[in-house]
Amino acid sequence: MIARGLQRWTKRGATRLLDFLLPPVCLGCDAGVDAPGRLCAACWPRVAFISAPLCVCCGLPFELPVPAGTLCAACIAAPPRFDHARAAARYGGPIRDLLLRFKHGDRLDLAPALGRLLVQAGADCLDGADALVPVPLHWQRRLARRYNQAAELARQVGALSGTPVWPDVLLRRRPTPPQGRLGRLARLRNVAGAFEVAAAAKPRIAGRHLVLIDDVFTTGATADACCRALKAAGAARVDLLTVARVVHAGDPA
Repeated sequence: MIARGLQRWTKRGATRLLDFLLPPVCLGCDAGVDAPGRLCAACWPRVAFISAPLCVCCGLPFELPVPAGTLCAACIAAPPRFDHARAAARYGGPIRDLLLRFKHGDRLDLAPALGRLLVQAGADCLDGADALVPVPLHWQRRLARRYNQAAELARQVGALSGTPVWPDVLLRRRPTPPQGRLGRLARLRNVAGAFEVAAAAKPRIAGRHLVLIDDVFTTGATADACCRALKAAGAARVDLLTVARVVHAGDPA
């Protein structure tokens, strides 16, 4: 008991010393905050968090109240390959800046905060899930970037939710050009046939409930290609969980 109390006291002392030497700053603008991994009072209201009412399938937020179980027009017209998709916030503002720094600026220190957002947004997807599957990078892009941002997010979600992470299940068979400036049809063509399930992993995923992890849901082209591969290999249910999503076509991508 004394040893445990001493350990807690030592940990608190070390934290206070670190905060004194390196005061915690806002994730969005570097203004001072009271604890690490937080947004300041100016940045927090600028985050457009997504909440109900939502499309029961893709998680698109509705502008007006709708009955439970309502599908959006896009999901009615062309049902996606995933079963459910959820995102923490609309893509833009501080969330867009955080994701760009995380993805392209070597800011792996942002992963824990982004992981917490994913867990909060995806509680219904994570409930009963057998494993988390990050969207893979082709080895050439991973070599250039040094890490796969989706895999880093999956590790955070796995640690917080207790869900196993299977980073070796889904493979990107060929390199694809960046999707940022492409429209929906071009994105679909770009990723068509780009993903496959590793042969050794097929028995493991048969009949499983999997959660696909990525940073941003834009048109859904990448998610559909991944889910197509996972379901063709026998997955029973595949949900999609992202930090942010583009809500309208005019939003920045």
